[in-house]
Amino acid sequence: MGQIDILSVEQVKEVILAFNESLSLHCESLNALNVYPVPDGDTGTNMSFTLHSVVKEIEESENTPSAQWDAIRHGSLMGARGNSGVILSQILRGLADSLSGEEAINSKALTTAFSHASKAAYGSVLKPVEGTILTVSREIAERAEELSKENLPLADFLKELAEEGERSLSRTPDLLPVLRDAGVVDAGGAGYLLLIQSFLFIVDGTPIEPPMQATARIENIKKSHVGGNQGEEDVSELRYEVMFFLDADDSKIENFKTGWSEIGDSIVIVGGDGIWNCHIHTNDIGAAVETGINVGRPYQIRVTDLHEELFHNEDHIEIGGESEITLPNPETETSAVIAVVAGEGVQKIFASMGVHAIVRGGQSMNPSVRDLLDAVQQVNADEIIILPNNKNIIPVSEQVNDQVEKNVSVVPTRTIPEGFSSLLAFDPKVDSSINAKSMTAVAAAVVTGEVTQAVRDSETDAGTVSEGDWIGLDRSGVIVFSESLITTTQKLLENLVTEDHEIVTIIAGEGSSDEATTAIEKWLETHSPQLEVEVHHGGQPLYPYYLGIE
Repeated sequence: MGQIDILSVEQVKEVILAFNESLSLHCESLNALNVYPVPDGDTGTNMSFTLHSVVKEIEESENTPSAQWDAIRHGSLMGARGNSGVILSQILRGLADSLSGEEAINSKALTTAFSHASKAAYGSVLKPVEGTILTVSREIAERAEELSKENLPLADFLKELAEEGERSLSRTPDLLPVLRDAGVVDAGGAGYLLLIQSFLFIVDGTPIEPPMQATARIENIKKSHVGGNQGEEDVSELRYEVMFFLDADDSKIENFKTGWSEIGDSIVIVGGDGIWNCHIHTNDIGAAVETGINVGRPYQIRVTDLHEELFHNEDHIEIGGESEITLPNPETETSAVIAVVAGEGVQKIFASMGVHAIVRGGQSMNPSVRDLLDAVQQVNADEIIILPNNKNIIPVSEQVNDQVEKNVSVVPTRTIPEGFSSLLAFDPKVDSSINAKSMTAVAAAVVTGEVTQAVRDSETDAGTVSEGDWIGLDRSGVIVFSESLITTTQKLLENLVTEDHEIVTIIAGEGSSDEATTAIEKWLETHSPQLEVEVHHGGQPLYPYYLGIE
């Protein structure tokens, strides 16, 4: 490949495609650098999804320069996921804004563009933290300003920027204690460096190197605070990541930022011309959404339980997806029930208990507000009860009532056994608000447990969990773990069952076996002979066993 001194618009497109491919290729390497105790999703995954959206828009746009720049701007805004993805989207939008006005894309134009992109990234973050992608983007831009005076060939210019990026990345642990303690560099900064290398690859064919890697020391991670400043809130105290698009007049965004600054942190807000992509970590989901409602119209809301991400490799709730909806009992009287369910066997059980509509979803495949709205509209009733059966789906379910003329109430069931129990109190002849009160009370009375497998090393209240361990959860989180599925399930039951309990329901899912289930039943017969044990084959993914104890 010959060297290039001036990039065409088509070659910038090739840079984006190379960046997308390198992010996909090195996604897990970036994810491995993700060391925060409550991960903001996985950095590599979030950045990669953001680029996928850009590439999709480019491929679907007209083959003109203006259409390409618009595709980069719009695709990055609409596809941004997580803190790192939203910041990356602003960097890409900054590059597009700057380069779209240039007649010749040379080192001088790139210098201006990198500076513009870095300033845009800083401007999108309410409380910028050094030692992150922000620092790497700024120091690369500053180095570009220095080099612009030397009139270097474009390839040499980009090589110098790539080297500066590596030096900047290597310094991130000195700026951010959580990185230093874990022995890693910043994942977002490593991802940004791939963009610089993608420019260099298109200019002279220099191979794109994988990001720097290191292994986190899990025992040290919990001790660090973001930024390391005294008085700054520990990220582990902020439970939820909330993201949504916001239709709002640009003049109202400062008030929106002020409102969000009072309820959370890790705030990134990007966009313009009435469309904004908004990201926050908070303990108050309702307030986060309500602040958006006060200035405009939030939509495509995504909520992630950050604490739960310590134990589950879970995607964000995707608002606007297409979940399967079935109507096992279309005829109703006054009230109808919609349940969110994963697993064919579990779906059949809910249908047999009289649920009127089933939306396919659960852990790692959360339905959207649109999916739930579709189900509400399809059910032949004006009074609707929604059973989310997963804590992450509760806040999404609570958005439905304001968008339909029907009366929709949410029974905040967090597990499948809670959903089963709540149905015992359902009365199809009374309205949804009355049903919701009685069903919620019954659901709260059942003791529930779940068994799944750890997808990464983590510090928990029960001790240090290793990737591949079987972990047992109650409503508070992980309480037992071991290398054996059977042992973990038995230990979980030992913690949950008391002499007052009479019935244990075991719902077997993917990863269980007849032999394991039989061993658990026999153990219960020996240790709690007073119990009646019911076993159902649910077929749910990720969780070999759901447990309901009454």
